[in-house]
Amino acid sequence: MPPAVPPPMIHGETVEQVLGRAQAAAQAKRLNEASGICADVLAAVPDQPAALALQGIVAAMAGDPEKGVALLRRAIQFRPGNATWHAHLSALCRTTYRMDEALASGQESIRLDSSNPEHLVNLSLIFVDMDDREKATACLLRALGLKHDHADGHLAMAQNLLAVGDFDPGWMEYEWRNQTEAGKATMPEMTSAAWNGMTIPTGKLLLVGDQGYGDTIQFARYIPMVAERCQEVIVGCSAEMEPLLANIPGVTHYCHRWADVPGHAAHCRLSSLPYLFRTQVDTIPGQTPYMKANPERIAHWRERLAATLPTGVRRIGLAWTGRPTHPNDRRRSLPLEQLVMLADAGPAAFVSLQKPMPARDRETMRQFAGMTDLSDDLKDFGETAALIENLDLVITVDTSMGHLAGALGKPTWILIPKAADWRWMLDREDSPWYPSVRLFRQQKPGVWAEPMARLHAALRRELSGASIAEPMAGPGPFPHDQCDVERDVLQPT
Repeated sequence: MPPAVPPPMIHGETVEQVLGRAQAAAQAKRLNEASGICADVLAAVPDQPAALALQGIVAAMAGDPEKGVALLRRAIQFRPGNATWHAHLSALCRTTYRMDEALASGQESIRLDSSNPEHLVNLSLIFVDMDDREKATACLLRALGLKHDHADGHLAMAQNLLAVGDFDPGWMEYEWRNQTEAGKATMPEMTSAAWNGMTIPTGKLLLVGDQGYGDTIQFARYIPMVAERCQEVIVGCSAEMEPLLANIPGVTHYCHRWADVPGHAAHCRLSSLPYLFRTQVDTIPGQTPYMKANPERIAHWRERLAATLPTGVRRIGLAWTGRPTHPNDRRRSLPLEQLVMLADAGPAAFVSLQKPMPARDRETMRQFAGMTDLSDDLKDFGETAALIENLDLVITVDTSMGHLAGALGKPTWILIPKAADWRWMLDREDSPWYPSVRLFRQQKPGVWAEPMARLHAALRRELSGASIAEPMAGPGPFPHDQCDVERDVLQPT
């Protein structure tokens, strides 16, 4: 028998030891370090499967899912029996709209490791994208059977239930978002009681804007209802939200730093209020506007737009990208060039609501007559609200701009990716959360041509003289923006 070939060594370490360091670096988000270590391994041992797979995962984390797909495919070609690599490939294929391959790889990950709840939750997301919510639910039930406290599995179940309008169990499951890794980071250790909806006639209650800007705007409608159950309402959220939230009826104190929060008897996340108020489809507090802009700032923008825009035409606000680090941003955001067709829909003046302004879109703005970059002047949501009050219509992708315009009662058209966020439900063009909103949905993940063509045709009709204010009725009953967190600063996350 020939002597065994010793395993290759890299600078005195085994491949496994070196890749262990790369894995640790990747988990700590030191992506350049992790990628460099993988490159060293591949230079010494070409096509080493584990190095290829980790390099692919790191590439995807760094914002290059296409490279991640290619590297994971190569890794699996050399070592096809690794369930985790199939699960990663499945997730990346879903991200890049390769739905058939995503499904095949997801199912293979389950075949190889049928008791892995992470893989089952991953597969459920693919079934949602493919409009098979029955199979998605089956995957989630199996995952939660295997791991009862799987927070991401519970949250995925909540999103499915809320999307189809099954609100009672949906809100219960939605509370699990606070146990996810992202949810745990939104609040420090609290020393006040968690509010359960009870009346506190002589006490103070802290409401925390714990999720994205859009979620905060959506759930702020409950604040006056909370104020009826306690003596004082303290709102804690980011400084950018103060001009809007501090003026909602019932708010007695506003803080944007944890150190400034006064003593209080109980606390509650804004995103828990629909659950505590036992919200049903037909009991959503849907009256708008429930937010107001400062009259002086409205007047300022009225004068400014009058001096810069043509008279006698509709003013249309545009927002086309969200925060790049949002987990769903690749699906929801667009380059401005994909909206250029709107510029010839009829007589209109377009106003940018984009903040920040992507550098790639500055040149494209010139194709919209009179459009300029206003991002430096939109210092907070109060300023943006005052600008929106001077517009006739807002057209946006699924970001906080849609929520803000809807909360102001402004006619708003939102381009919705597939799969849609739970709050827009299924197969309808209106929303009971925002009566002035009209939805333009993707029919196929990643394909914007069809909803953009419908929106363009609708805008041509509106600009030819029809009323712009009425959203289309839906066919039936009502159906994750985060930002970086500083521990001592109250911000949506």
